[in-house]
Amino acid sequence: MTTAEPAAREPDEPSSATRAWVLFMLVVVYTFNFLDRQIIGILSIPIQAELGLSDTQLGLMRGLSFALFYSTLGVPIAMLADRTSRVRIMTIALTVWSAMTAVCGLATNFWQMFLSRMMVGVGEAGGVAPAYSLIADYFPPEQRARAMAVYSFGIPVGSAVGIIFGGVIATVMDWRAAFIAVGILGVLFAPLFWVTVKEPRRGCYDPPAARTAPAPIREVLSVLVRKPSFWTLSLGAASSSMMGYGLFAWLPAFFVRSWGEGLGEAMAWLPDWAVPVGAGPLLYAGYFYGSIVLVGGVLGIWLGGQLADRFAKASRAAYALVPAIAFALTIPFFVVGVLSQSVLVSWLVFLVPTALGLAWLGPVLAAFQGIVPPNMRATASAIFLLINNLIGIGLGDLLLGAMSDGLSAQFGAESLRYSILAGTSFYVIAAVLLFVSSRLIDRDWERA
Repeated sequence: MTTAEPAAREPDEPSSATRAWVLFMLVVVYTFNFLDRQIIGILSIPIQAELGLSDTQLGLMRGLSFALFYSTLGVPIAMLADRTSRVRIMTIALTVWSAMTAVCGLATNFWQMFLSRMMVGVGEAGGVAPAYSLIADYFPPEQRARAMAVYSFGIPVGSAVGIIFGGVIATVMDWRAAFIAVGILGVLFAPLFWVTVKEPRRGCYDPPAARTAPAPIREVLSVLVRKPSFWTLSLGAASSSMMGYGLFAWLPAFFVRSWGEGLGEAMAWLPDWAVPVGAGPLLYAGYFYGSIVLVGGVLGIWLGGQLADRFAKASRAAYALVPAIAFALTIPFFVVGVLSQSVLVSWLVFLVPTALGLAWLGPVLAAFQGIVPPNMRATASAIFLLINNLIGIGLGDLLLGAMSDGLSAQFGAESLRYSILAGTSFYVIAAVLLFVSSRLIDRDWERA
């Protein structure tokens, strides 16, 4: 079934230069979001050693502590974003989560770190759903999957910078300095975002009949209950996020435990200036996994957005079918990458499932903007984020860590290898749910 014609352009449509600048600034904010969120993945190695934490405690500290408020506060903040300035909300959010990231550097025990990460989640609760809504008002429907994909570059870029920067600073100084440095940078960037990004008119690219007053939460839920594709998309994304966030958290530790000094031998090509005195497996794991996330993540996200925008012209099912196929294809590559005894082979192989595992972002996020009216977009996005993050962040990291602890008696230092292998089943579930979504999405699309 073909899609509807693009909405008519209006005189107050943002210029291409304005759209490009806004998207750039949103990507930078999202980069800080994931830098602050994922830097703990590499820093957890020295944190675990200093604070004496188990893998299960690490999973609680990195995942559940962050997800509790990040997920639940996102809904009321998004409802506010449907009614007031989204730019103001994002500026405040960036300031709060950056300041609390710096506070993480002052923690001296498990509970102080747990509470500090919880407050990072409080700040980041206001950083994503308002951005989705802004993009929908800056870009026409036929460009939204690509715009959402570009915005999602903040995930691999922020994660890679966090992993690499964290490894370097932890080697040169210590893990506390890394938290403090990235937190201060975010606080300094917030005023620039506030001054240079303007609030657009809501529904700029939507039919006039679709521009109504912000909807109360019960009305949003009433609409979503009648749209099964929203729930299958959300649960499919959440299933993939269990593996995705779990990998962000545990792969650096897996590389250190399983290959140790072999990482340094495999990365002997690094220039001298990139290898400070005292460099060890922690630093090399940062470079190793950071480069995988950066290269594979950017390529996969961009390809997913391009394919969805292209094939959705013929059928909106592409918004779900493209990521469903990508998830299914990750499995054999993960098996080869995790079981390989060669560091270089694993690096090359891991690029592919990293790309495929993030290809869903542009298509699925664009679909959420199309299956609800413009006055519900931020709130509906926050409900999706509640599902995705409470399950993905809250459980993915914890489950992989708990499985690793449970397998340690049998496999010792290699327990993470088999925990990650078991976690690939989450991608199978995601593929099935996204395939089901492809059969529902056109029926649920908003036609104002």
